[in-house]
Parts: sequence; structure tokens; C-alpha cells
Amino acid sequence: MSISPLMPVYPRCGVRPVKGDHCHLIDEDGTRYLDFASGIAVNLLGHSHSGLIGAIQKQAETLMHVSNLYGSPQGEALAQRLVDKTFADTVFFTNSGAEAVETAIKTARAYHQHEDGDANRTELITFTNAFHGRTMATISASNQEKMHKGFMPLLAGFQYAEFDNLDHAKSLMSDKTAGFLVEPIQGEGGIRPGSEDFIRGLRQLADENDLMLVFDEVQCGVARTGKLYAYEHYGIQPDVMASAKGIGGGFPLGACLATEKAARGMGFGTHGSTYGGNPLAMAAGMAVMDAVANDEFLAEVTEKGERLRSRLEQFIGNYPELFELVRGKGLMLGVKMKVESRPFFVHLRDNHQLLTVAAGDNTLRVLPPLVAGDAEFDEFFDKLSAGAASYTPAG
Repeated sequence: MSISPLMPVYPRCGVRPVKGDHCHLIDEDGTRYLDFASGIAVNLLGHSHSGLIGAIQKQAETLMHVSNLYGSPQGEALAQRLVDKTFADTVFFTNSGAEAVETAIKTARAYHQHEDGDANRTELITFTNAFHGRTMATISASNQEKMHKGFMPLLAGFQYAEFDNLDHAKSLMSDKTAGFLVEPIQGEGGIRPGSEDFIRGLRQLADENDLMLVFDEVQCGVARTGKLYAYEHYGIQPDVMASAKGIGGGFPLGACLATEKAARGMGFGTHGSTYGGNPLAMAAGMAVMDAVANDEFLAEVTEKGERLRSRLEQFIGNYPELFELVRGKGLMLGVKMKVESRPFFVHLRDNHQLLTVAAGDNTLRVLPPLVAGDAEFDEFFDKLSAGAASYTPAG
């Protein structure tokens, strides 16, 4: 047998973590890595948060799964918490970000399929370099050919506009347009925040034409940017929003949030999930909300983000041949490089035990746990400095 037991869809590296300790991962051979990747913005409370671990342990001893045919006190409690803290009136729980985006797409289309809607409005305008997931609908919502290869034909119903270009988005609107699907801050695309004019302009176009504004906050949501959700930076609200990654702190959990108006087409039998909203996931989500959904914690993330960004901007000046600029918000930062970012990220990982994440536009993502402090930041810069000083770009 030549194929591996784990389907070989990931180019897995030699790092093999078996334990987590606050902001570090520990390999099976005992090597410690500073984790400023956070499972790609998932482990926002680090790897050994007592509140999160305790909540999961307690719930596991009580009830892990029950069918959604029955009432869900746990789901109702977390949904109410999210409703109280956001624009939303209602929540559907999923197991992942891709599922949350799928739900958001269905919600936006169902809004127009309602008896008071226009059933011809089935298309969503999405944006270049977006990443919305790996399901058929979510890869179809992206213009990235590398995700399309081998899976043609794509699903119909998506138009691609240039990110941060309001005029281009407007030019694609037609009598088939159901709404816009956008990451307010692109993650995989290179930590690229949409401008205020762009995001607010999409809101205005949606309002003027009775369209759905759908935000994908799978990566930028849940305190990562210093706000509970990134839409708060823009002074507007979406109609529908996908959330995941950090919302479970490492436990598989996603959510689609919507206003009452936007969810008018999502009635009995329109959607479902076997595991979505299971009591164990709800306990994890509630523990995360307990930790991050307060002004003090969010202010700390903002302050840490400003300090980290300032130090990064000073640091990259020492290596003008490698680095160009720093962008992002809060503790969702990206360093745009003048050389390919992926070999450098590998160099940091393999030679300096520093975990970051490569992204599009030759960007190095810096996504520390939100509980990281001065000691971890100092260690990060020690490793980053050593990595930059010892790095020779190929070619």
C-alpha cells in the first residue's frame, strides 16, 4: 500500500506536537515551539487555559451529544450570549468555518426566495483572493484557481469583484444579485483589511438595493482584532456573518449569525447539522465568551496589538531587503515580504522553533494567542531576529 493512512492532502512538516503549554507547542521529541500561529487563529486562549479545559471536562462528564430533535439549553444559552453581544437576532451552530459560510450563503439566498422576495436574486458577489473554505460552495465563492483544480465544474451563482474596489463590485450588480460575501479583513489573502470606504460602501449598496451583506469573520472574528467582531471597526453591521476558529478556542465550533430580517427564509427543514450545537461545543464556546467578551480583555488585545505592531515596524527597518510593511488590526498582523514568505516561514519553524503562518501576497501571518504577554513577545522577537539574520533567500 503506497498511500498513507491519513489521506495525503496536507504537506505535513516534521513538527509533531503532542502537548501544549500556554503559548508553546511541545513536539514528541520534547522540542518547544513558540506558537504564534495559534492553529491559524484558533487557539486564542493558548493551549492550557484552565477555564476552557475545565468547561470541556465538566460537560464531557455530563452530556456530550444529543440530537437537534430535542431542546438545547446549552445552545440557547450561547446563542443568547452572541445575540446580546452582536448585531444578530438568531444563530445557527456548525462544526467549522466552511459550514458556517455555507449556512450564510444559504441564508442570503433564502432571504430572496421568501414569498416576499425576488426569486431571481441568486448570485453573490465575492472578492478576489478570498478564502471561504474548502467545500464545493466555498471554493466556488473564491476566484483562486489553485482551489478549483480537480474539482470542476464549480457551482454557479458567484461573481468575483476586485477586493477593496467598490466601483468594480457595483459594476457587477444585476437583477440576479442577492448580496455580497466579503471578509472585512482577508486572512489567507494576506492580512488585508478592507478600507472604510469599501466596507461602508457595500453596506450602502446593500441597503439601497435590498441585498444581503454577508461577512466572513471566520478568521478575523472573536476578539482577534481587539473588537469582538471586526465589523465593529467600520461602524456598520452585516446582515449575516460566519464565525468559527477562535469561537471554540480549539474545540470544533462555528456559527452563522443573522438578523431576524435576513433569516426570514430559514424556517423548519431548511437547514440542519447532526453535530452542530452539541453540548460539548457549547460549553467550549461559553468558556471562550466568558474569557474574551468583555471590555477589559478586548482593550488588552488592542493594546498588545499596538505594541506588537510598533515593534514589528521598527524591526523590519533592520532588514529592508526582506520586509516591506506591516498591516492588520489587533493581534491579526501580517508582515508583507519583498521575497517569498513561505520559505522564510519554514526557516523560522525548522531552525528557530518559531511558528507563524504564510499567506497570500508574500505575507507572513503573526497570530499569537490573545493571552500572550511580554515574555512571549520578547521570545518572538529574539527568534524572529535570529531567523532574519540567518536567512538567505533562494536565488
